[in-house]
Amino acid sequence: MALIVQKYGGSSVADAQCVERVAWRIAETYSEGHDVVVVLSAQGDTTDELIEKANEINPDPSRREMDVLLSTGEQISIALMAMALEKIGLPVVSLTGWQLGMQTNSEYGSARIKAVSGERIKTELDRRRIVLAAGFQGINKFDDITTLGRGGSDTTAVAIAAALNADLCQIFTDVEGVFTSDPRKIPGAKKLDEITYDEMLELASLGAQVLHNRSVEMAKRYGVNMEVLSSFEKKPGTKVKEVAKVEQTKISGVAKDVDIARIAIVGLRNEPGIAFKIFRVLSNAKINVDIILQSIGRGHELSETKDISFTVAKSDMERAVAELEAHKDVLGYSEISVTDKVAKVSIVGAGMMASPGVAATMFEALYDAKVNIAMISTSEIKISVLVNENEADRAVAAIHAKFFED
Repeated sequence: MALIVQKYGGSSVADAQCVERVAWRIAETYSEGHDVVVVLSAQGDTTDELIEKANEINPDPSRREMDVLLSTGEQISIALMAMALEKIGLPVVSLTGWQLGMQTNSEYGSARIKAVSGERIKTELDRRRIVLAAGFQGINKFDDITTLGRGGSDTTAVAIAAALNADLCQIFTDVEGVFTSDPRKIPGAKKLDEITYDEMLELASLGAQVLHNRSVEMAKRYGVNMEVLSSFEKKPGTKVKEVAKVEQTKISGVAKDVDIARIAIVGLRNEPGIAFKIFRVLSNAKINVDIILQSIGRGHELSETKDISFTVAKSDMERAVAELEAHKDVLGYSEISVTDKVAKVSIVGAGMMASPGVAATMFEALYDAKVNIAMISTSEIKISVLVNENEADRAVAAIHAKFFED
């Protein structure tokens, strides 16, 4: 007998038919003698619909009250699933974030998990009940409801698995596992049997939609045994683990992220400390920066000015520009250039560390596809390039074909 944590996303429980199908899947796992904890997301587009309702009342609601509102989506899911399991005669209990003992900080809308008590879950499992846990939510030191932000249900599942030392954490989605690229856009995308935590973390951070990077980071930290698989078809999924077989392809996947913007600061003084001043301003404003490129300004290497370009999330673009403009006297630049018509295309793979020529192959694919590169960023297992947004799909297809289909 094993302790298994399962997580089902919004598309998996979108309507009554989906709920009943998932209920039978849960029942099958339970009937095999396993202890089962199931984490559920809000149904379909419920969260978006709740946000729209809030905007009808108040376009600028407090983050605390938004958390109270948005947490109801997951509560609806666990209650409906409990009813479906009761209908087929199984013992079940649904628990909200506070009942689970999901303790978080007080960052409403993007709270971080501090601890999971797990006592209530253990008590219910000892009674041989199926535990249905509301994902995406917790409670802070003030006993206020908090939500965990994007990917919160994935993070909830991994946190519970870590706290209970579960044997397996299964993440059920609308795809069959982790693919070398988005199978809905790249017909030749191949499903991976296994992938390392580091590779999955990079892919999740770079735009892959299968898992959220916070959940993968937590799984790696606590050694949670994960599997990504389909809630619609009974097929083996992709195992996420510390060490995976390195394929001859050298890379594990190609990802695209269009949720970024590029900011170029032009005409900076070419003197020590300028980069520090810029990124301290952004850091103080809690704005994350990704790809960074510094170039000498007009002229030669002894030019008195230089330019610095970097990328941020689209949602942070206007705020970043406002912060930089507010500190223009200190930074001493001549102008700021901004665009959100860009995309980041990346390849990820632990195999590239020992394989010369991976970057050259990627750049050759982009050259053949007539895609221009604006910026480049590299690490031991990742190469990312910034391209025009309207060329991103062509870039992904060309790179994927070069590595996986040629």
